[in-house]
Amino acid sequence: MIKLYHAPISPNSRRVWITLLEKKVEFELVEVKLDGEQLKPEFLAVNPFHHIPVLVDDGFNLIESLAILEYLEAKYPTPAMLPKDAKDLAIVKMVELVTVNELLPATTPLFPVMLGLPGDPEKIEQGKQKASIVFKLFENLLDHRPYFGSENLTLAETVAGTIIPLLAGLGVSLSDYPKLSAWCDRLMARPTWQTTEATPEMIQDFKSIFQARMAQSNPG
Repeated sequence: MIKLYHAPISPNSRRVWITLLEKKVEFELVEVKLDGEQLKPEFLAVNPFHHIPVLVDDGFNLIESLAILEYLEAKYPTPAMLPKDAKDLAIVKMVELVTVNELLPATTPLFPVMLGLPGDPEKIEQGKQKASIVFKLFENLLDHRPYFGSENLTLAETVAGTIIPLLAGLGVSLSDYPKLSAWCDRLMARPTWQTTEATPEMIQDFKSIFQARMAQSNPG
């Protein structure tokens, strides 16, 4: 059986988790506590870079969430989560890559706010400005269909849809982007999003780990 090594608070893990659920693939969920468990030899044996997620399928170790999603789409093509049309496929790929390469790095300074921790005001403002650029692009990429480039859920949703709803809860408003806002609402109503949503207890656990790391890096 497939194993997914993950952390509940991680958007990178969650996108794979949702995809497995949407494709109704049987798998075992293995939680990796980010308090040092990811540095133990047992985990380094499956990913020497000590990152999550990792998917293990019959002895084959896959790292990097986008590569894992491509693998799952190729191995479990039903339901299809990549369009066949060239333009639609390009839209899905754009959304995935812009989310990973532009949106997520720029808005990382906002995530301590979710944990009730102080952040850098200048970097937070820069992150919000970058998010607005991405949101405008995504608003224009959405058409009359409910999902990016498709009538059905795609990998664009599992990637962008595990980041944008979080940002909407961190003061990055979607009010100027009605299509993107409605898209978020559709995703949040899906059972797979509800099943994989981090609980308050999970967030508190991560907050404790984050605070301990901060204390170690600022001993004074």
